[in-house]
Amino acid sequence: MSLLSHCGFQDGDIHDITKDEVTTGTTIIAAIYDGGVIIGADSRTTTGAYIANRVTDKLTKVCDNIYCCRSGSAADTQAITDIVAYYMDLTSIQMDEPPLVRAAANVFKNLIYENRHQLTAGVIVAGWDSRFGGQVYSINVSGTIVQQNISIGGSGSSYLYGFMDSQYKDGMTQQECENLVLNAISLAIKRDGSSGGVVRMGVINHTGQIQRKLTLGDQLPKFYDNIYEEKPVEVFGGDATMV
Repeated sequence: MSLLSHCGFQDGDIHDITKDEVTTGTTIIAAIYDGGVIIGADSRTTTGAYIANRVTDKLTKVCDNIYCCRSGSAADTQAITDIVAYYMDLTSIQMDEPPLVRAAANVFKNLIYENRHQLTAGVIVAGWDSRFGGQVYSINVSGTIVQQNISIGGSGSSYLYGFMDSQYKDGMTQQECENLVLNAISLAIKRDGSSGGVVRMGVINHTGQIQRKLTLGDQLPKFYDNIYEEKPVEVFGGDATMV
């Protein structure tokens, strides 16, 4: 008799966490700065409590000037992004110019809304075009689309609303915005069990190309975590004691 049987469990009673749906329980951010947009995400992909991939790239190319940050089901978001990328390629050929960011965002919105009962997909669409400059659009799992200067998403975002409200401001420089995104994702990784790994960021501006940046886990900013540590104290005329 196995130990599980002895404890009263049958073989089918034990949940296999490796067979859960692969989801990007995640932290994703996109923010507008004076000249373009910064996008960022962690790299942890999970199946329930099991970490399926530590180095996922959640910053997915739609076209040269438009990227999306994915959260929800990994399979659903990848499939939707592939469809939108196909439509944007057709649009750029027909118009003989890079597609508009809002056009890509609206295709995302239509696909997610029309399939909202079958899909689990939330995305942030960000990019730069010559007509409207840098733009950020947030599309939730129900297909609601909102244009914002800064957008956060994923399981780690619940830890960041107050931080982003207090730190973000209009007209930020590229370096200020990069530091804000990096600090925010690092804070979320510290608190959210479904976020982790490395931090990937991208800068999209008038060049029409993304500039990628990677920060490894041991290079992330450190923050106060309120852990009590015993420190030795010298005592005159006796041995050192701990307090």
